[in-house]
Parts: sequence; C-alpha cells; structure tokens
Amino acid sequence: MLELVVIVAVALGLAEGIQAFLIKPYRIPSQSMEPTLNVGQRVLVNRLGNNFNNPHIGEIVVFHPPAGADSGEGVCGDPHTGQGTLQPCDLPTPGESTQNFIKRVVAGPGDTIAIQDGHVVLNGKLQREPFIRPCVPGDGNCSFSKPIRVPAGDWFMMGDNRGESDDSRFWGPVPKKWIIGGAFATYWPPDRIGFL
Repeated sequence: MLELVVIVAVALGLAEGIQAFLIKPYRIPSQSMEPTLNVGQRVLVNRLGNNFNNPHIGEIVVFHPPAGADSGEGVCGDPHTGQGTLQPCDLPTPGESTQNFIKRVVAGPGDTIAIQDGHVVLNGKLQREPFIRPCVPGDGNCSFSKPIRVPAGDWFMMGDNRGESDDSRFWGPVPKKWIIGGAFATYWPPDRIGFL
C-alpha cells in the first residue's frame, strides 16, 4: 500500500512539474483565432522555449496582455493611437493582466506595422496570410493605415479572426517577459489533433 501511495505521489509531482516548467495545456476561450483554432479546442504550450529563443513572426503564443485588455474594450496607453485613430496602439497601459490570451505574433522589436483591411503591412510590405479570417469590408477596427514602430523587447499580437479579435491593435505590444510560451500542438477534439 505504501508503495502505491509513493508511486501516485511521484506521478502527480512529475505531472505538476511538467505543467509548471515544460508543457502546459490551454483551452481556446473565444473566436479570436478562428479558423486556425476553434472555441473549446485545446492546445499544448511549450513554456521552456521562449526562455532561450525569441518568438518568431507567425508563431502562435500564449501570454499575459497589458492591463488595458482587461476591460474587453482595448484601452491603449497612448490615447492618440489605437481604436478610433489611424494608427494601431503603440503604447500599452502599464501593468500586466492576469488573463491568458492566445494570438499570433505579427511583428517584433523594431518592426513597423500598419493594418490594411485586417491584413498586416510589416515593414512596408503587405503580408501573405492565408490562415486568417478577413474583416468585413468597411470595418473601422480593421484598418490602421499609419504605421507604428514596435518598441525594443516587445511583440505585436493579432488574432487570426481579424474582425473578432481583441489584440495589440487596441491595447498595444506585449513585453517578452509576459509571453508564457508557444503553442505547438492541438490535442482536442480528436478530429483536430495535430501540430500547429
């Protein structure tokens, strides 16, 4: 009996250690990443990788957004950029939110970014993004034609469902230290199992 208790305790300890430091499962809570990830789908996130490498453009990551994302209305730290202006938000509100978001990295430190009908214009070049769900034509939240420069150490995140995503356009770039890790696989539902 004692041996069984020890085996169970060690197994639970290993499972907790793996989740705390290596790989953690997350559930997709909203439509912001459709069609790539659907509501309720579950992904595995590599918590260790971003300790040694920077995220790359196109990577899907889990992170804590700035506190300006907590309201659900996307509060930008710079009132002259973000929603209702010609520029995406260039300055997040101070402080890290406790929420977990999952989005795609679309720009990194030093890059310039503008948004044209939901499509990223990175360093002056319109990006090929076959994985997105485009905006409805004329959606005011989908075009920010005047570019901003992403600050050093920060990353610009956007959801693939460009008309339904609360993202960096509205609350600004995310510091690397707030990035939890890169999503690398989906394990639920069974018909969506695979690598990202």
